[in-house]
Amino acid sequence: MKQWCATALVLTLGLIAIAGCSRGPADTFGEREAVPILAAKVVQKTVYDTIRAIGRVEAYSTVDVKAQVNGQVMQVHFRQGQDVKHGDLLFTIDPRPFEAALQQAQANLAKDRAQYRQAAADEQRYSILLKQNVGSRQQYDQVEATAAAMSASMQADEAAVQTARLNLEYCAIRAPIDGRTGDLLVHAGNLVKPDADTAMVVINQVHPVYVDFAIPEQKLPAVREFMAEHRLAVQVSLPEQQGPLESGELSFVDNTVDSKTGTINLKGQFSNADSRLWPGEFVNTTLILREHPGAILVPSQAVQTGQQGSFVFVVQPEMKVAIRPVVIGESSDNQTVVTSGLKPGETVVTDGQLRLIPGARVSIKGGLSESGAAS
Repeated sequence: MKQWCATALVLTLGLIAIAGCSRGPADTFGEREAVPILAAKVVQKTVYDTIRAIGRVEAYSTVDVKAQVNGQVMQVHFRQGQDVKHGDLLFTIDPRPFEAALQQAQANLAKDRAQYRQAAADEQRYSILLKQNVGSRQQYDQVEATAAAMSASMQADEAAVQTARLNLEYCAIRAPIDGRTGDLLVHAGNLVKPDADTAMVVINQVHPVYVDFAIPEQKLPAVREFMAEHRLAVQVSLPEQQGPLESGELSFVDNTVDSKTGTINLKGQFSNADSRLWPGEFVNTTLILREHPGAILVPSQAVQTGQQGSFVFVVQPEMKVAIRPVVIGESSDNQTVVTSGLKPGETVVTDGQLRLIPGARVSIKGGLSESGAAS
């Protein structure tokens, strides 16, 4: 038993001696295995002070098309959902009753004109006789009153003709604005009446359109400040879309803050030339207050915080990292503005910082991000 223990002790000491002989000088940072990281280039571009909100598209104007006379719809001249221009014929109401009414009014006018001419001639003759002391004053007053009454009747007939002609024109219902028609609620053969509760069709003007959105009342002073300097741009995008869908201008700021929600309503106006914005649609809205050209940007995940403030790990040409103190500004869309400490084109670490110390050798996984975000 003692012999076995002595043999084990000798073997153990031998292994320790071998291990000691094989150990070399202490590794330096440059000789250690490279730490895998993600990295991105520092970029320089224009950034904006913005306010973001959820907006809703509104038609520039909406018209409920209704009949102005009683009658039967004879023909519909458009398809529901069709774009129409101002003045396009939409509906035809049976014009025959109104044509007859116009003819009757014109006949009454012609009759009263003839009677007025006779009364006017009588008045002129009795006026001459009265001056010659041949006729009586009473006779002259009578014919003068008759002429005046016939003149008034003739004016009433002229108004009746204009009304009948207008009613006849109302039989042809035309588009009051450029826009897109909605659901067709009246068809050929239906009877209509003036100012019915239900419109025959609704037309929305969609070139241009408004986007209505609300911002917190705390943002209002900044909006008013920059509105006094220049027209504010508004951009909209769809929830699932990257980048702006359409750009427009702020056109309206409500005159009252909603005391219930603490917000104020704003509207942006958009040309919507391609009809990409649809009334009632919800969109992401970005109000641009001002721009900062030439700002230095890094991905937000590259910025670290230490006892001395913010810093980043900068990858040097020899693929070693160094700590760089930085002064940061605002952050948006996972990007942070660096006001001091970095230059465009430098490479910063965006992931793997926990394994790094100054001078550590690194290897970049997957290449550098082109957009300034970690790949």
